[in-house]
Amino acid sequence: MDGMDRTGDDDLFARLKAYEGRPATLAGTGKDPVNLPMIRHWCEALGDTNPAYTGPGAIAPPTMLQAWTMGGLAGHTTRTPAYDELLGLLDEAGCTSVVATDCEQEYLRPLRPGDEITFDTVIESVSVRKTTKLGTGYFVTTRTRIHAGGELAGTHRFRILKYAPARRKKAPADTRPRPVVNRDNAGFWEGVQRHELLIQRCADCRTLRFPWLPGCDACGGLDWDTVRAAGDGTVHSYVVMHHPPFPAFDPPYAVGLIELVEGVRIVSNVVGVPYDKVRIGMPVRLEFRRYDDELVLPVFRGELFRGGLS
Repeated sequence: MDGMDRTGDDDLFARLKAYEGRPATLAGTGKDPVNLPMIRHWCEALGDTNPAYTGPGAIAPPTMLQAWTMGGLAGHTTRTPAYDELLGLLDEAGCTSVVATDCEQEYLRPLRPGDEITFDTVIESVSVRKTTKLGTGYFVTTRTRIHAGGELAGTHRFRILKYAPARRKKAPADTRPRPVVNRDNAGFWEGVQRHELLIQRCADCRTLRFPWLPGCDACGGLDWDTVRAAGDGTVHSYVVMHHPPFPAFDPPYAVGLIELVEGVRIVSNVVGVPYDKVRIGMPVRLEFRRYDDELVLPVFRGELFRGGLS
């Protein structure tokens, strides 16, 4: 990303900057008070077993801070026109695409079941024009102050990039989509190129994890090494894809959640058997399939049950 880009049209930039400090939401209220069912669903989804989030004295996980302010599909009636006007200006300037980039949260006091949530949001900043791999546009940051019982409980900064998509050479329609490779998972894809399926292993607690993560979700350790998967597994769950039609694929086909003998799970295609013969518990064996000069992907060949399917 080029942090020293020109500001572009001075008039546009001045109009955008004029929105800094303007409210985006005034006197917003949470659609529900802090409650145990939402806390339980959150913890189950993330696998968080911290005892502080259960029982009579339970508190809400701090990272749920934004969840209590969400308006759902209907949105909030306390939203002001300013934020939509700002995004409208960017649309008119050709910045018609948007992507969330990051958020920052500050926790000032724990939230407890029964707390009634109120909040206000302000447009904190609009950046100078930036050029990114996605395209050229502007970073827009909002800051939300969240109160519980009239007391400030935390702040939430949310940043988006509103941009004009960069023009790219269009790939042939039958080109298979490429995986997203970043610094956290590059080692995995390098292993795939060597026909190795690598599983991360925490250097501290030795817990295996997949997909690849920058830190251990069991103990939080940041150091790790890898284990090469033996390649044997079973179908833990699966779906059969019929739609949407896409030239690079040939539906119907089965996509499985494969449980490896090492105990981790990976999503990949189940091949070698008819899609309607795939079953939960079916033994599978790792293979590497080359789709073109650049793309190699791990897939799993199914084995039909003896005496059952034919």
